[in-house]
Amino acid sequence: MKRTAWLLVGIGMAVAASAQSLDPILKKHVVEGRVDYRTLVADPKLLADYLTQAGQTPESEFKSWGEKRQLAFLINLYNASTLQLIVDHYPVKSIKAIKRRFKGPWDQKVVTLHGKRITLNELEHGIIRKRYKEPRVHMALVCAAKGCPILRSEAYTAEELDEQLDDQSRRYLATPAGLVIDRQKGVASISAIFKWYGSDFASVPAFVEKHSGESMKGLKIKYLRYDWLLNEK
Repeated sequence: MKRTAWLLVGIGMAVAASAQSLDPILKKHVVEGRVDYRTLVADPKLLADYLTQAGQTPESEFKSWGEKRQLAFLINLYNASTLQLIVDHYPVKSIKAIKRRFKGPWDQKVVTLHGKRITLNELEHGIIRKRYKEPRVHMALVCAAKGCPILRSEAYTAEELDEQLDDQSRRYLATPAGLVIDRQKGVASISAIFKWYGSDFASVPAFVEKHSGESMKGLKIKYLRYDWLLNEK
């Protein structure tokens, strides 16, 4: 029993250490939100090691964490798994070009969570969106496309999660991929993310106003065409 207890403690410590190991990967290969996939492909070990360690996090250990730590961990896992998917198929012009046995990239079992293989869709829709009810995650989950919010050069952490999610929201809505306002025409064109996941937001206009600092009053909302080209540096 003692040996088992110490083993579990050791696993927990290893997992905690691995949570920060995504930082050097992002700092090295992400520049102003764009990914240098060539250097990542040439030096894939750190990413593979991170995913191996994170993927073996025991569910019991995960459940003992606070909600913010859980969510930060899952966002990091989603983004890292997406990076690995691109690395495995690079060069590729778009993540949408990655297909296997008639399944698109989000329906392939490319994520390891608690030692089990799941899809990106299962992670995003069946776990993150379903359990945490946090609309700002849509500003943090990056699907390797130019139309997505940028990928941060740092991992998400429980201590800084709120600040990071707010910053992601501000930064995305400050780009032409997130928000374009034409006041002469009375139109606010926003990312299609807000169309696809509109039900996750209490009020899309209120969210946009809060994080962009722009008044949406009197503006007709339209949705921007999503750019699926690879978010490559």
